[in-house]
Amino acid sequence: MKLIRYGDSGHEKPGMLDADGNLRDLSNHIDDIAGAALSDENLKTLAALDVDTLPLVSTANGAPRIGPCVGNVGKFICIGLNYSDHAAESGMDVPPEPVIFFKATSAICGPNDDVEIPRTSTATDWEVEMGVVIGKHAKYIKEEDALEHVAGYCVINDLSERDFQIKRSGQWVKGKSADTFGPIGPWLVTRDEVPDPQALNMYLDVNGKRMQDGSTATMVYGVAHVIAYLSQFMSLHPGDIISTGTPPGVGMGQKPDPIYLKAGDTMTLGIEGLGTQTQKTVAA
Repeated sequence: MKLIRYGDSGHEKPGMLDADGNLRDLSNHIDDIAGAALSDENLKTLAALDVDTLPLVSTANGAPRIGPCVGNVGKFICIGLNYSDHAAESGMDVPPEPVIFFKATSAICGPNDDVEIPRTSTATDWEVEMGVVIGKHAKYIKEEDALEHVAGYCVINDLSERDFQIKRSGQWVKGKSADTFGPIGPWLVTRDEVPDPQALNMYLDVNGKRMQDGSTATMVYGVAHVIAYLSQFMSLHPGDIISTGTPPGVGMGQKPDPIYLKAGDTMTLGIEGLGTQTQKTVAA
């Protein structure tokens, strides 16, 4: 299934796409795509519905707005330097264990919402990443069992302000958490539709120019390893999101000089089978 949340920010409704890509309303069956609704049992119940009998939502003239594909996110966990070639372009070594940091959940926005360039920013950067959405409580789990705890996958743009992240001392979270720095969606693609999360092509364009062109196959630490690893340090709960790292091509790594986002730029990004996003940048 491809599950989707639509409507005004803070008032999104649950929906799903039918076989023809039409938006269908799920409001009579679940309150939101969040928390307990992401369990295997509840997802199986949704999958058993006759999609063609669900109310059709008009998408004329670009409406309704598409919201983040998961609501009420508890934790927004990110894995840094998880592609060896991205680590190299960043001038950093491949870490001996996964690098963990957090984004504030207030950074989450819809996949096509405008992205705000923070005040005083001179180094706002892009990062296409595959998101993993937890559907089952995970604590001290084994790697071979890890994917059983996944509800599904989605596209994430892990936007970053590099000066805030690297030059302003302290933790990376300062450069990762500005409002609108976490576009998520357009859909949550349930794990049954993604037989191998380590075989998905991904890309990101800025103003029509291809900047990132990679594959989840080149992750240093795969999805199953990351989930099992995280569960040794914290419990994972339904609705938690893990952003799994980015391939090379970020603005910070451009040669001979970095290239950063400015107001008026357009980003288009996508992952094979998980959909696409388009964001315009605006001044905060």
